Amino acid sequence: MNILKRFILQFFKQITLAFILLSLILVTILGTIGFSTTNSEVTKDLSNADSLFFSNKISIKDEKVTFDDQLKKLVKNQDGQLLVLKENGDVIGSYNTAQHGSMDIDKNELTSLIFGNQAEYSYWSLDEEYSKPYFLLFLKKNTSLEMLNEIQSEIDLKNHRLGLSNKTLQEVDEENSWIQLIDSTGKVIDEYGTQKQPTNYSIQDLILLSQNQHDSTATYFDQETSQFLVVGTYDANSHTNLEKSFNKIINHSLLIIFILLFLLLLLSTFWYARKFGVPLIMMMKWIKNLGDGVYEQPYDHHQHPILLNRKGQLKRKYRLYKDFITTLDQLTEILKQNESERMKMIQTREEWIIGISHDLKTPLASITGYSKMLESENYSWSEEETRAFAKVISEKSSYMMELLEDLTLTYRLRNRALPIAKEEVDLNELIRRTIIHFINDPANNEMEFNFQPYHETISVSIDPKWFQRIIDNLIANAIKYNPSGTVITVSISLIEQHLIIINIDDDGIGMNEETVNKLFQRYYRGTNTCNAGNGTGLGMAISKQLVQLHNGSIQVKSIPNEGTSIRIILPIYAEDE
Repeated sequence: MNILKRFILQFFKQITLAFILLSLILVTILGTIGFSTTNSEVTKDLSNADSLFFSNKISIKDEKVTFDDQLKKLVKNQDGQLLVLKENGDVIGSYNTAQHGSMDIDKNELTSLIFGNQAEYSYWSLDEEYSKPYFLLFLKKNTSLEMLNEIQSEIDLKNHRLGLSNKTLQEVDEENSWIQLIDSTGKVIDEYGTQKQPTNYSIQDLILLSQNQHDSTATYFDQETSQFLVVGTYDANSHTNLEKSFNKIINHSLLIIFILLFLLLLLSTFWYARKFGVPLIMMMKWIKNLGDGVYEQPYDHHQHPILLNRKGQLKRKYRLYKDFITTLDQLTEILKQNESERMKMIQTREEWIIGISHDLKTPLASITGYSKMLESENYSWSEEETRAFAKVISEKSSYMMELLEDLTLTYRLRNRALPIAKEEVDLNELIRRTIIHFINDPANNEMEFNFQPYHETISVSIDPKWFQRIIDNLIANAIKYNPSGTVITVSISLIEQHLIIINIDDDGIGMNEETVNKLFQRYYRGTNTCNAGNGTGLGMAISKQLVQLHNGSIQVKSIPNEGTSIRIILPIYAEDE
């Protein structure tokens, strides 16, 4: 999974989680608002409660009723009465009744209270909690009706005015009531204590007023004068007050929602900053280290990688950037290897310069010396001496040219700037001609050569020029560093028709382990460089690089005083492939 898909999946999970969390918060707040509203309504008017509200506030045992203290307080504050009845109407328990007894209200009095417009009532069934059916009755006095009965005799209907005494008006104020006198057309002709009550009523309004005797109003119609007397009470539990209470709850809830959302935003900001900011800062620090030449990932003060846990695995907060971190790690390793190779190259170049300076100094000194001798006017050289001087100068010049050519070749090989033109070649024939060339050289008369070709024709894809250089270097070294009479054997064999094995063995003086280990290093020789015959010291390094360019490998085994064996392994490409 690439980093883009991982980001999409990560953000989708987080947005889903945030949506679920926000939904839970909203549901909780709305539930709290609903509970608070219901609780507020019940606190102001028990008639708004349901039977579940009373389930843990009333207990009945052996027909003895016990009321919860909180319920008693609500009933008393609302100036109501609680009655618990059996199915047949018998009262088995009551609270805040006129007589404060549980059995002092008979059925006749109860019927008068309920149906005589003396009180407002609500009832609930309690049969879900008990084996026998019980009923709970909540009674509240009808303040408006009581007020109407008290003032009815004082109203001056003939003069179309209220005409109430100061004492009565004081009682009206104490009961938080209002009074209107309405004529037959619905026009209010006199009123007291009204707050935003209509000044004109339609016939439908008057009919509704006369029917809603339990809705905080009471009416009286005088047939002689055709006037309506309406008495109402402003209830603290009225719709307006409830609406204000509800609005207050909503306002508080919105404030709580705003605070919670703000806190959630702060927490989300810090969480996102930590989740996405810390890894990015750490990777920027890593990149800065790479720019400063520190090729390693950041470490803590305990020198432990910051991005890894104790088990060596990537920490959870960095897993989102796994691909990028992997790329950075690869880049770090590449830069570290390049830096190591660069330092090795610098060191090798310095060694080359030192060695070349040393090797060039010797032949240059010889050339300079013989040149000075030839130009001297104080002595006349014979023709034979002049030829000898010229020969030395020629040999030293050839050695210097060979050294410079080999040095150029090693740089081209190292930088992969050497063109290789491969072609199908008969390997037996190529090596046979090379060995014949060495045999025909009079300088090699004291050496013995032995060639063991493969019994069949071997066609291999190689560059003839540079492969010839490989064989020449290896045989020339076997001749140069071994005494007279050394047997040099070159053999060719195959491994499962896929690999060619070329062995160059001699029974000469051999080499120690240190020499074998350094044999393919550039500019390494086991002997001094006092004459051109010792070579440039780059031959074996060049041979190895040329073998590698042919997708092959070269190995050396040697034992002092027993001889040396060099093996070249090449892939074979037959003519029919």
